[in-house]
Parts: sequence; structure tokens; C-alpha cells
Amino acid sequence: MIRLNPEQLVFVTERHLATLTTLRADGSPHVVPVAFTWDADAGLLRITTKRGSVKAANARRRLPDGSPPRAAVCQVEGGRWLTLEGTIEVSEDPDEVADAVARYARRYRQLEHDPERVVLRLTPDRVMASAYMA
Repeated sequence: MIRLNPEQLVFVTERHLATLTTLRADGSPHVVPVAFTWDADAGLLRITTKRGSVKAANARRRLPDGSPPRAAVCQVEGGRWLTLEGTIEVSEDPDEVADAVARYARRYRQLEHDPERVVLRLTPDRVMASAYMA
């Protein structure tokens, strides 16, 4: 499980947006701005989205060799940046969606109820960061 150092942990709890990069069926990158939350205890990142979104479809698609899909989230602010890379999956579990919405509300703002909301869970196995957070 990935553990962030103190500077990185502060950075992923500040109110910033990031980019999520997933792969389309043809292998080309799909890059979109996202809000996310970091769960230090579980070592994973959560993004809420609509069930039918492109990012959710990409997160459901296994790679050609059968391995789980991969993704990267990159947060940038001035000279500071942090990228978390790893496997990504979709959860439609109502309890996990509610937990992700509550975490989102603490970091950003309260979300409206949406029955189409799902959670993308990125479990990082690689962290890259600017020298300011090494």
C-alpha cells in the first residue's frame, strides 16, 4: 500500500482539482479534470462520477492482456505537483458511494443526491512528485 509523506498528504487534502487519465478502447488517453479524495488508511483515491461516463466505461475495461485497467491522477498547483498511478475500478456499492460523497463534501462541497453516481477507486502503486514534495 502506498503511503504519502507529510508534504504529499497535506497537498492531496488541499482544495485543488486534478486530471484523471484513463485509456479509451483504442488505447488513446482520455484526460479530464476531476475532484478527488485521498483515503490514507486504505491507500486509495476516490472520484465520484456518473455510471455512464466515459471515465467509468474506461475504468471497467480490462487491458488487452486481461489485466485490470490503469489510470493516473495528477494534481498541480504552482510548482507543486503529485501524480498517483495505479489500477482503477468502479464501485456501485451504495455504502461506498455515500462514503465517497461525504469525503468529497469535506474537501470540496456537498453534492446533490444522484442515483447514477458511482465511485472510481484508484489504488496507486506509483507516486511521482515535484522536488518540493520529495
